[in-house]
Amino acid sequence: MKKKASIEEVKKAWINFSAEPQKLKLPFAPENPIYYFEEEKYPQPRIHRNLDKGMAVATGRLREDKLFDYKFIVLSHNTIRGAAGGAILCGELMKAKGII
Repeated sequence: MKKKASIEEVKKAWINFSAEPQKLKLPFAPENPIYYFEEEKYPQPRIHRNLDKGMAVATGRLREDKLFDYKFIVLSHNTIRGAAGGAILCGELMKAKGII
């Protein structure tokens, strides 16, 4: 990037993010892949790990950082969004694109 994005631009990018699985409306694809929470105490694993059936990620606590411009918290369900769900979503995408 040529210039540093503002905090509001980062939030807007997260909130509006959509990728091919959403465009193809794949069964395992989360409707909203990224959720942003303004509240200082969020995201919380017990509350947010199952967003969009566990396939979405929760972000929050975005703040400026002297070393890396910004820092924030990201939360995902390791087995659903990670290993198992990620593999299923990859398979759905490959099938939809005619790779398999």
